[in-house]
Amino acid sequence: MIDRRNFLKTSIVCGAGLALPNTVSRLLTPTVRAAISEPLLELAAGETLITILHTNDTHSQIDPIPDSDKQWGGKGGVARRATLVKEVRSQNSNTLMVDAGDVFQGTPYFNFYKGEVEYKSMSLIGYDVVTLGNHDFDNGVDALAAAMKFANFEFVSTNYDVRGTPLESRVKPYAVRTFGDVRVGLFGLGINPDNLITPENFKGVKYLDPVSMARGVVRLLRDREKCQLVVGMSHLGYYPNPKGNEVGDTQVAAQVSGIDFIASGHTHTFMEKPYLQKNPEGKDTIIFQVGKSGIYVGRVDFKLKDGQVVASAGRLLDLRHESLS
Repeated sequence: MIDRRNFLKTSIVCGAGLALPNTVSRLLTPTVRAAISEPLLELAAGETLITILHTNDTHSQIDPIPDSDKQWGGKGGVARRATLVKEVRSQNSNTLMVDAGDVFQGTPYFNFYKGEVEYKSMSLIGYDVVTLGNHDFDNGVDALAAAMKFANFEFVSTNYDVRGTPLESRVKPYAVRTFGDVRVGLFGLGINPDNLITPENFKGVKYLDPVSMARGVVRLLRDREKCQLVVGMSHLGYYPNPKGNEVGDTQVAAQVSGIDFIASGHTHTFMEKPYLQKNPEGKDTIIFQVGKSGIYVGRVDFKLKDGQVVASAGRLLDLRHESLS
């Protein structure tokens, strides 16, 4: 049985810790700081470095994983994630923080606060753009819209048509961010709600084919918005060998040209390194998913010159006891 008083006290302490990333940051050793924030690519004159940090399926895991967990004990936690993001941005201000959905559901924070703690935490961490997963609808469309008032970042979903619902004013088909002369386009893809989301909780939202919608939004971002880098946040899942009618990130990337990177979610896949999928033009789309619960953060660096991506590299950033506590 959860003691509500102790739970509330813990959440207040957690919030205070989040508000003080400088204090946590001072505890980092030079070696750890370099491992977190050092660029993965070397720049030459006239080149621009864009860093994408990403999470997925954090599932209301505000605190680190309990030490009793034999596999992941002591890892994660939003205060450590805030420190990590601060360190990376101190080295490269051209940094975006994104999430691939399922922010909600998994700990009492969601049961008690209905998304307020999650979105406030993500705002303090410095998220830029987030897409929606199936569990983000667990309390329904109205409750999701109410929780969004605590978020100071953007929500995008390209294949969920939210027109005419309370989400319409907050969820857009895409977003664009500019770093110097580099324009970055960001879009989101959500999974088919059938047998995953209670119809009443998805009321008024229309699911559209992710491949055709991705193809359209990428063309729009490239041609109309003049984006040199296109990033998708996908809650479709990672299926190297799909069964039946599964349409995951590799299947989208194989059918849609012009996507540089897909931050993947939904399947809780712990990828040790990014996967490269050839698109219809024979070019690589990077796909990277970092498990669940904020245990890891993914990092992908892009080097651009004259409006073209000339190199990329990615790796896991480990949120563990000895590095970020």
